Amino acid sequence: MIKTAGQQTVRVAENLRGGEGAVTFHEFLSAQEAFGAGRLFSRSVLPSGASIGTHSHDGEFEVYYVLSGVADVTDDGKPCRLRAGDMHVCQSGHTHSLKNNEEEDLDVVMLILYENPAHM
Repeated sequence: MIKTAGQQTVRVAENLRGGEGAVTFHEFLSAQEAFGAGRLFSRSVLPSGASIGTHSHDGEFEVYYVLSGVADVTDDGKPCRLRAGDMHVCQSGHTHSLKNNEEEDLDVVMLILYENPAHM
């Protein structure tokens, strides 16, 4: 399968998980196209001041991979600052949040993948 940028789904979500501002999702793979592996496969852009509020994952895990900008992440309440090339994983049963406190857009690959006990 090949999907050009113009074929990808783009959606904007406001105040995610109680966060501030809008996050733009460029979904490069749908959940149906992932054959049950997960539910989010996106390059996501957070403008200055935008955030995703604290939330948990159950039966799934989320990966953030920073492409550009600076991400202020909380990992189970512990603050961390990530830059291009850095990543964060929020495992099932844990909490995290994401915020862009800088002037430059934050560009992040986000994946939400289902746990697979057969591979644990």
